[in-house]
Amino acid sequence: MTPDLDAAYAGRKLASRAATILCGVAVVIAVVPVLAVLLYALQRGASALSLSFLTELPRPVGERGGGMANAILGTIELVGLASLMGVPVGIAAGLFLSEYRTTPVARVVRFCADVLAGVPSILIGVVVYAVLVVRMKHFSTIAGAGALAILMLPLVARTTDELARTVPDSLREAALALGAPRWRIAIHVVLRTAAPGIRAGCMLAIARVSGETAPLLFTAFNNRFWNESLFEPTSSLQVQIFTYAMSPYDDWHAQAWAAALVLIVLVIVLNLAARRVLRATRHA
Repeated sequence: MTPDLDAAYAGRKLASRAATILCGVAVVIAVVPVLAVLLYALQRGASALSLSFLTELPRPVGERGGGMANAILGTIELVGLASLMGVPVGIAAGLFLSEYRTTPVARVVRFCADVLAGVPSILIGVVVYAVLVVRMKHFSTIAGAGALAILMLPLVARTTDELARTVPDSLREAALALGAPRWRIAIHVVLRTAAPGIRAGCMLAIARVSGETAPLLFTAFNNRFWNESLFEPTSSLQVQIFTYAMSPYDDWHAQAWAAALVLIVLVIVLNLAARRVLRATRHA
């Protein structure tokens, strides 16, 4: 090798090592805040986390103890109803975008989905408050789930759109050659082929809305008792954390940290499940 080639090779090795070091530093910078939040919540909330916390209702002001069983159940209800509302509509919209991707309507819908994905969640809560809560004259689980469903909708639609595009056109052409209509191809060919990735995208969307607080303040509000109707206010971990953290009571502060820990664990589990589904899809 000539001296010029030796110098070029040494420069490339140096640049490669520098890039590797910078990537490692970036990974540390990205991981440290997540671990710091998790460890801090564990440190502050582990002492208040117990069986009674998971199974009992909140105690009145001034009494120690109690739990957030109603908030845990309310969170499950809200996220479950939001998934029933947002996931099917989002998947249908994503299939339309992928199958009619070049049409003017698809371009407009795709642009609207991108804009909606960037709208602040508190604005969604205000809109749902004006449309549903004001007309119903009370807060409700339905209103809270509707706000979360709107937040979930663009994420599911764009994920479905991108994954459905990865399905080979040869599969669509084969189904068309057999005389299948476009809607049947979209459901039985495209959706089935891209289903594992779409499931992972739906899990990520659910994990994303599970931590939203602002929309619920305007829609579901809060309830210190068991929720007996979908048309009544309901408690949630997000709002309960906000309420307890703003209080002057140390016992409530500890329970707020315990609720935050439960919510963090829930989000982490959903994200890990989504990544496992994606990994299984890639190896399939």
